[in-house]
Parts: sequence; structure tokens; C-alpha cells
Amino acid sequence: MANALAIRFGKLHDNLGEPRSNGVVVIEGERIAAVGDSEMPLPEGARVVEAGCLVPGLINAHAHLEGSGEPNTMRVFVETNATQRAYACAENARRALEAGVTSVRDLGATGTLAIDLRDAIGAGKLPGPNIVAAGTAICMTGGHGWFIGRQADGPWDVRKAVREIRHAGADCIKFIATGGVLTKGAVPGIEQLSEEELRAGIGEAHTHGMRCAAHAIGTGGIKNALRAGIDSIEHGHLIDAEGIALALEHETYLVPTLAAIRCIVDAGPEAGMPDFVLRKAREIAEQAEINLRAARAAGVKFAGGSDAATPFNYHYAYYYEVELMQTMLGMSAREALYATTVNSADLLGLPRGRIAPGAVADLLALESDIETDLRALRTPTLVVKSGAIAFQRS
Repeated sequence: MANALAIRFGKLHDNLGEPRSNGVVVIEGERIAAVGDSEMPLPEGARVVEAGCLVPGLINAHAHLEGSGEPNTMRVFVETNATQRAYACAENARRALEAGVTSVRDLGATGTLAIDLRDAIGAGKLPGPNIVAAGTAICMTGGHGWFIGRQADGPWDVRKAVREIRHAGADCIKFIATGGVLTKGAVPGIEQLSEEELRAGIGEAHTHGMRCAAHAIGTGGIKNALRAGIDSIEHGHLIDAEGIALALEHETYLVPTLAAIRCIVDAGPEAGMPDFVLRKAREIAEQAEINLRAARAAGVKFAGGSDAATPFNYHYAYYYEVELMQTMLGMSAREALYATTVNSADLLGLPRGRIAPGAVADLLALESDIETDLRALRTPTLVVKSGAIAFQRS
């Protein structure tokens, strides 16, 4: 096949079992045609590329393409308009793809920015990853993220909000169950949308086949969302033993967004962030690692998502979230890869995350094996999305 692409690898992590050594992956169209050893015949005229290591494309299950890692998130929305932020959306999508992120779930944007970008990328008008878009997040009046959220109060208003966001074209729904770090006056440990409101909104979304995510940092809000039937807990930093038991009972994914807190704390007071942001992040960081390690030890399912757009947490640096899964949570390189590919794909409902004949060809070529050093993900030499080369380092 004249347009076939053959990638010879030194090591292959296909997420199907043990790694394979010294073979070749053949791509025809948007799918993987064959995976074999180094002696496997190649299609005539195939383009041949060499890779030290080959892995599936990364999937960031929690990002906000509208933001670019500015130190003061709220100020961005005061000093720019939606049109300006639409340009940022497009640029961040392109940079994320070139860095190896082949799919993204955008969990909250102004109006239909993420939805419209999803459609433009899908139509081939702009470069970028596959996007699963939540549209506008649903929060209580004056709640966390109110400046880009759909403010709703009471079960029926929350139901109406879900219907509005679905009508606007969203793929999934995002609820704000607790306060957050970046909104002034919002306390991360305090509950916001109630269990009754969450139950109504989640029930409405599930009726229409839509999956739901909950921003939930505080202990009570985490448990409210879990009891209400949420599909994923985003952040989960103050989860306790009861919350862990509920997550296991409901088989709910936890998306830990480790980089969101770590990037703020590491930047420190001289970086230009509001004082309240650094203070809240430091308070959460003291307990987050302990709690999340306990959840992992208990068997809670983890998917990868960085909350890219928060201060100094860039869309092109998703590799840092993968590295933190290893250093903060104790995952092996392969476990961290699995969480940020297979588990994220399962959470988003995408047929992605594995390298096998017949699978959609989303994959990354790296210079060296991730089991030698996970930082190999920082500089992919080749990014393939749906069988097409999206980026190749010269």
C-alpha cells in the first residue's frame, strides 16, 4: 500500500501485556494493519520510521484548552474576551498534539469554545487532538468557576442546565461539587452543589447517555458526588477512607490532577499568583499525596488528567502528570502509561489506548524506553493521530 507507514521499534509498550522488542508496526489509513517482528515483510512503498520506543498516544482526561497556564487565572477572564481565548484554545490544542497528547477531555470552557474547536479539528480545519467537550461547567451561584460556569440552584435548575449544555453540543457534563483553588472566596474543603442537586443533574445526563465528572476536592463533596452516581472524581485530594470505599463500590474513576497543585506549590510566592491561590494549594498539598496513595493502595481506578491551564501547568507538558504518577503515587512507568492511555480512554468512551491490529493508530515514537526513564515522553520524535503524522521532529 503506497501510503502505508511502518515504524520499526526497539521496544513496544502496546498495553496488551509484556513489552515487545525489535519489531515493526504497520499503519494503513487510520488504523494499525499489523504488528510483527523485525523480519515481517513491509508493504511496497511504505514510509519507514525508526523509534527507540513506541507507545500509544497520551490522553489527558482533564484539561481546559482556553487557559494557557497563566499565574492569575481569574484575571485572564477579566482582561480578555471570548474571541481572544478562542485563539488560545486553537494554539493550545496544536501544541498539546505536537507534544504527544492525541486526545483531550475539556472540562469547562466559556460557552461553546471547546465544542466548536472539537468540531473544527474533527473537520480537518485545525490541528489538534480528539476532543471530548463538557462545554460549560455547572456550579452553584457564585461557586467555583462561576466566571465561566452555568450557575444553577436547586435540582430542577441543575437538570435544566444539563439540558441546555447537551443542546449546545457537549459530549459530557462537569459539575462543581466543592470549592476550588483558583476562585477567590471558594474554599476547597467546603461542599457546593448538594448531593440532591448532583443526583438530579447526573440522573438527567445519564438518561441521555452522557458521562459526568465532578470537580471535588473536599471530603464531603467527594462523597456527595460518589453517592449521586458520578462517573469520575476530579482532583479527589482530600478523599478519606469512606470516600475510598464508595469509589470502589461504584467503580468510579479518580483523576488526581497532580500537576495542578504541584506546579503552583513549586512556583512559589514570587511567581505572580494571587496569595489565596498559593495558600490553598499548599494546604491541599500537605494531604493530597497521602490520601491519593491510600486510594491507589485500596484499588481505586486512576485515569490521567493534569488540569492543564492552571498556573504554570501547560498543555504541552502533560508528560509531567505522567511523571508525578510515578514519583508521587508510586506507579511503575508502565502503570502510569496505562492510566494515561487505556484508563483515560475508557473513562472518555474512546476506542484508543492500545497498539494492536485493527486499532486506531494514535501513537508516539520516543528516543528511549520509558522503563529506563519516563522522561522520554518529554520529547517524542513522532506523533501519529488516526494514522496521520501530526508531528515529526527534524
